[in-house]
Amino acid sequence: MSKQTFRVCFCFRRGFKLKVAEAPSEIKALFNDYSEEGVMSLEQLQKFLIEVQGEDEASMEDVQGIMDSLHEFKHLPIFQLRKGLNLEAFFRYLCHDLNPPLSPHNTVHHDMNAPLSHYFIYTGHNSYLTGNQLSSICSDVPVINSLQCGVRVIELDMWPNSTKDDIDVLHGRTLTTPVKLSKCLISIKKYAFVASEYPVIITLEDHLTPDLQAKVAEMATQIFGDLLFSPESECLAEFPSPESLKRQIIISTKPPKEYLETKIKDKDEGPQKETASIKKKDNGSQKATKSAKKKDSDSQKAKYPSEDKTWGKEISDLKDELEPSDKDEPEEGEDINEEDMEDWDHKLQQSAAPEYRRLIAIQAGKQKGGIKEWIRVDPDKIRRLSLSEQELEKAIITHGQDIIRFTQRNLLRVFPKVMRVDSSNYNPLIGWMHGAQMVAFNMQGYDRPLWLMQGMFRANGGCGYVKKPDLLLKVGPHDKVFDPKANLPVKTTLKVKVYMGEGWHLDFHHTHFDIYSPPDFYTKVGIAGVPADSVMKKTKAVEDDWTPTWNEEFEFPLTVPELALLRIEVHEYDMSEKDDFGGQTCLPVSELRTGIRAVPLHNQKGEKYNSVKLLMRFEFV
Repeated sequence: MSKQTFRVCFCFRRGFKLKVAEAPSEIKALFNDYSEEGVMSLEQLQKFLIEVQGEDEASMEDVQGIMDSLHEFKHLPIFQLRKGLNLEAFFRYLCHDLNPPLSPHNTVHHDMNAPLSHYFIYTGHNSYLTGNQLSSICSDVPVINSLQCGVRVIELDMWPNSTKDDIDVLHGRTLTTPVKLSKCLISIKKYAFVASEYPVIITLEDHLTPDLQAKVAEMATQIFGDLLFSPESECLAEFPSPESLKRQIIISTKPPKEYLETKIKDKDEGPQKETASIKKKDNGSQKATKSAKKKDSDSQKAKYPSEDKTWGKEISDLKDELEPSDKDEPEEGEDINEEDMEDWDHKLQQSAAPEYRRLIAIQAGKQKGGIKEWIRVDPDKIRRLSLSEQELEKAIITHGQDIIRFTQRNLLRVFPKVMRVDSSNYNPLIGWMHGAQMVAFNMQGYDRPLWLMQGMFRANGGCGYVKKPDLLLKVGPHDKVFDPKANLPVKTTLKVKVYMGEGWHLDFHHTHFDIYSPPDFYTKVGIAGVPADSVMKKTKAVEDDWTPTWNEEFEFPLTVPELALLRIEVHEYDMSEKDDFGGQTCLPVSELRTGIRAVPLHNQKGEKYNSVKLLMRFEFV
């Protein structure tokens, strides 16, 4: 047991003993139940795994593998390899990475043979940006980082370069610095299948002339080669499956509408128009930023991890906060060119480079008219539709079930509203509970919504594709589909017990949380899901302790467990200032392993800490 010293003033120091983590009383009782004379044998460990941990198929080979893997304890007297485990060794096993809350095998186990429209897909927004949406650097580095994390949809905005003979990637009409398209494509090819073998979809926002479109086609064909997916028919009746598209790269974009219209209207304006556009964009962004400060609480509060509002409450209040509107016009300051598209027009198709048109495997576009036409299902044709988060929020008030019907065959992409100039994100459950496959996120926006996104795609082995629950794919009598706002019966109740936490003293400086004393940690546990299930609860704060023991239990009744995410956050209580962040994780409830588990925590970026974990117990009743 070591000691830490904290300076209170020039002449006075406070000393605190650093306690060694000790097994909670319930763990001791379980050990006594499954051991004899202070030793748990291999057979008794197997029985514990089956009866307490719910690992019905645990074999003696699995148990021996656990024993062999605990090599780091073998030099200690607590480890009795021939006889089994004593209490301390058993406790260390429970807190070990060998005992995670999700399957340790990290394998794909969902049915991957259904059409693409039957999956949630890990999707990025403006994937090339390193920071904010107005002035940050464009680079292939964030694209690489996204692919390494398992993201399967990469967005690139293509613009002519300054000499109009090559293609840049940048956020148009802003002060972002460009990166070459060729550099991004080469990086995509190199890193596309590092984290997952399942297909990568590149959504292109096209602002190019026909000659540059032809250059894109040539570039993509040369760089990707056989990896590039080319459909047999220009109009698919059903999307292929992720399994059939393994290790393939798919291009999705809209028709080249913007260039053709601009060429007719503004043929001779040249650089003057671009300068004016930048100024207009900047003025609009200033208005958007001011409006965001007043209206967009999630954009601002996401920077402060101790904020108390749950994302589920935001969803449940949506109908009260938004008034129905028949207008489909963008809000003030919104870039009307981003995803402002109509269905394919014959004249525009004829003007586009034919080799470029053949490159597009998933056609994107909006039908002429309003939301009713946008989400109209064509039995003979499939497509991708893009809506801003605001358009979706307004549409679900009156057309929520129609959107679910649309997403049963077609792809829906949702992207952040333009006011999120700080690259913050929105609540992804709004899209997921209405069947949206591509909920596009700013992967550099390290906020609570991104933690939910990361949690969702920890499912299915982290491959970037998560099979949508059957309730979003079924059609009942009278063409009835799932209603996220309906009052449904409770399917199951998740019981969560928070025993203790450890590891902060190894990963943080002893004055990181408090310069005068050890930290006062508390844990927040909750559910993000449909409105009826979403809630957040917290433990008491344990004072001056690097290894806090809470021993508190919570119950979460779940009406739609298939869409539920378990949110876990640790904070350090601060009486005079904002509470400090101590770690977080988010786990798909459908893949939780029951029993006592070691839950690793992550930082704000979603990177796992080396040592920080919670010991928790999960049970479904």
